[in-house]
Amino acid sequence: MAGNRFRYGQWRGGPDPLAPPYDVRAAVDSVGAEVLAGGSLREALRDLLRRGPQGRGGLDDLAARARRLRREALRRGDLDGAVTRARALLDQALAAERDELRGRDDEAARFAEAVLDNLPRSTARAVRELAGYEWASDEARQAYRRILDGLRGDVLEQRFAGLRDAARAAGDPQVQRQLAEMMRDLNELLARHARSEDTTDAFAEFMRRHGEFFPEQPRDVDELVDVLARRAAAGERLMRSLSDRQREELAGLMRESLGERLAGELAALDANLRALRPDLHRGGGERVRGDQPLGYGEAAGALAEIAELDELLDALDQEHPGATLDDVDVEAVARTLGRDAADDVRRLRELERELRRQGWVTRDADGLTLSPKALRRLAGTALRQVFADLTAGPRGQHDLRTAGAAGEVSGASRQWEYGDEQPIDVVRTLHRAVRRAGPSVPVQLAAEDFEVAETERRASAAVALCVDLSYSMISQGRWGPMKQTALALSHLMATRFPQDALQIIGFGRQAAPLTQAELAAVEPDLEQGTNLQHALRLAGRHLRRHPDAEPVVLVVTDGEPTAHLDPDDGRAYFNWPPLPETITATIREVDRLTRAGAMLNLFMLGEDPGLRRFVDAVARRSRGRMFTPDLGDLGEYVVSDYLRARRGRR
Repeated sequence: MAGNRFRYGQWRGGPDPLAPPYDVRAAVDSVGAEVLAGGSLREALRDLLRRGPQGRGGLDDLAARARRLRREALRRGDLDGAVTRARALLDQALAAERDELRGRDDEAARFAEAVLDNLPRSTARAVRELAGYEWASDEARQAYRRILDGLRGDVLEQRFAGLRDAARAAGDPQVQRQLAEMMRDLNELLARHARSEDTTDAFAEFMRRHGEFFPEQPRDVDELVDVLARRAAAGERLMRSLSDRQREELAGLMRESLGERLAGELAALDANLRALRPDLHRGGGERVRGDQPLGYGEAAGALAEIAELDELLDALDQEHPGATLDDVDVEAVARTLGRDAADDVRRLRELERELRRQGWVTRDADGLTLSPKALRRLAGTALRQVFADLTAGPRGQHDLRTAGAAGEVSGASRQWEYGDEQPIDVVRTLHRAVRRAGPSVPVQLAAEDFEVAETERRASAAVALCVDLSYSMISQGRWGPMKQTALALSHLMATRFPQDALQIIGFGRQAAPLTQAELAAVEPDLEQGTNLQHALRLAGRHLRRHPDAEPVVLVVTDGEPTAHLDPDDGRAYFNWPPLPETITATIREVDRLTRAGAMLNLFMLGEDPGLRRFVDAVARRSRGRMFTPDLGDLGEYVVSDYLRARRGRR
């Protein structure tokens, strides 16, 4: 193709065809936003798959389509159509026969009329009694044969899709023998399979001889069993969905239409399939209603579709322990909901796998949860939101520019200012002088050329952040700001002040230390009780493990103490209004922390007068401070107070 010229430019034909169908980081951020707003972590991850990327093509959309199709299947028609149709054909045959007999004067005609007059009211028993009847009318004989041939064809065609033509001719003794032989061979194959024998060669031979009856072309015995078992289960559901009278009628008609040999082989086949696939749903009771009478195959097909939709809805629900999108049968989705729905499932699977592959989520016994990598991103987002609200001035200065006794070079430098005690950065100082005066020797230095190496003080702090997890925190909309504050503080300390030691302590009726992951996933305590005493006791243990660090205790709560640990048995006791014993036990822990040099700073949420009196008294007693921030300012207050406190009083 010499001489051809090609030009390349930006793609303008719509969405980028090479772009992935989802943005993994955007998906993680959407989960994080829901968690920071106070939502449940696991619910947020489930909602991501339920809504789907960019809010479309999620599990909820697929489930809604499946429920709509199920409602339509339930309105498809009358399940008793096979018996109704048989009754109509029988009435037609009897009417034609009586017309023929009325035109005859012999005694045989009168006897035949008596036989017809005394037939049982049951359609099945009437058909059985007429099995040996000599029909005088050709029209009547043909109508009667249509009862048997039609039902036999419906039953066999429902069980074996490839028997469409042979089933109609199954009244022929030779055809009956061929069908019985196929089912006998099939039962022998399934029996060997049930005994765990090697059936590879037997299956190949069976398909060579009878493969035309199985257009699905199963690849092995397991696939063959799956196909046949689902159809057999649909037949059982049909029988169980009928009334006792309808069930008896249909069973009788099926015995008459199939004949003893075929009926026996079919019963044996059903028993084998039931043993091999006991997990298949065979329950009945479906209330399928409609004006159109459904034949046996149509009724069983409607119930099979309903059962498949039920299984699909259960898989899409993803509520059972350990559920994954791999549980969703994509082929079943394509059969019932269409190829576009199957593509949506594949995209959701790919999103879930990509989240795991890139390390954003992990799976435990309870389902998906955010990985440490995702938690760091979530905490970083929380910290950025907090610093975005911090005002300029001392509260926002979280970098210490004065070098302490343990100052360490940070790697950055800045221009020297009067009073600086940091070491001079010689290389950068000379570089500034050469750029100013040119490459001459000796180098002439001026005051503005000097740069100093920045250092940061390494005086560490031991921080105990006690957060209220009582139910009132979520009922009053305080859960999200609390989580955001704790995550922001943990990320700040991990990234900027790793020498500091943080312990997050959650307290409801009892208190417990929380990791960052546990904090993100924690749910509100539905038990009543605010056990600040237990939280302060755990805070004291944390401070004692770091005796050389600056002790900092921060408490976020919206209620006065209403629970404490019994000193004898260690059980938590709750009472409202607060007992004197609860207040005394809490103050005792406050005094212990104060003697250890810690200053308690309490962040009071809400306007409870009792809480205000208690918090004010604790702050005065411990020489700490009380804050009453708005919910939107909680993170700013806590982080700023930590930055102020870690500068220390030493």
